[in-house]
Amino acid sequence: MIELRTPGELEAMRAAGAVVADMLAAVRAAAAPGVRLTRLDAVARDVLAAAGATSPFLGYAPAATTPPFPGVVCLSVNDVALHGVPSPDVLGDGDLLSVDAGATLDGWVGDAAITFPVGTPRPEDLSLVATAERALEAGIAAAVVGNRVGDVSAAIGAVGRAGGCGINTDQGGHGVGRTMHEAPHVPNEGRAGRGVPLRPGLVIAIEPWFLAGGSDDYRVDADGWTLRSADGSRAAHVEHTVAVTEDGPRILTLPL
Repeated sequence: MIELRTPGELEAMRAAGAVVADMLAAVRAAAAPGVRLTRLDAVARDVLAAAGATSPFLGYAPAATTPPFPGVVCLSVNDVALHGVPSPDVLGDGDLLSVDAGATLDGWVGDAAITFPVGTPRPEDLSLVATAERALEAGIAAAVVGNRVGDVSAAIGAVGRAGGCGINTDQGGHGVGRTMHEAPHVPNEGRAGRGVPLRPGLVIAIEPWFLAGGSDDYRVDADGWTLRSADGSRAAHVEHTVAVTEDGPRILTLPL
């Protein structure tokens, strides 16, 4: 079932989204060579606590066979594309780090992600991140009344393919509201004019994740969470929670 949100509910979601923006900013500021991933998770927890918010990530288990997620952020390094578990691993100079964060505030959820180099950037990493960010911008621009989910997917996929990236549609964007994952699914590639109509009040997480090697294949580690490129190439993941409104797309995960 797809639910549409009222203007007042969008304001409440905007508050939750601002907490997410603060989490991402704090983790980015703390990330440096020599810093443990567990330290970055602790930084994000402090932001949640100060805001009186909770994490939709912590303890999340989408299936009975999936172990509960142990952190409040996903921290994905280099060839890890999604769902990296906060571990005692130490960041190195030149690592590429993706941070996916969520917050629940007053019963409403925000969800967003960023990718950035740690320490000395590699030009090819900057190009990959720029491609993902352009795809996010294209997907958001397509999130207008009268379009369909396929228009968002097609816009994302066109940018990714033009950049030579691998794209997999098993994992992608999704509805957001009272819970982190709601209908509809928003793939990162698709056919324009297809799928669920975009109506005022629909809120979706738009989240391109691209694989630098060009292959669409991935593998999942034994922990049941960590998703890596199959060819070992680096990955980038960026995301915003976006509301479809009569006045155009409204990003709900920006700082206040």
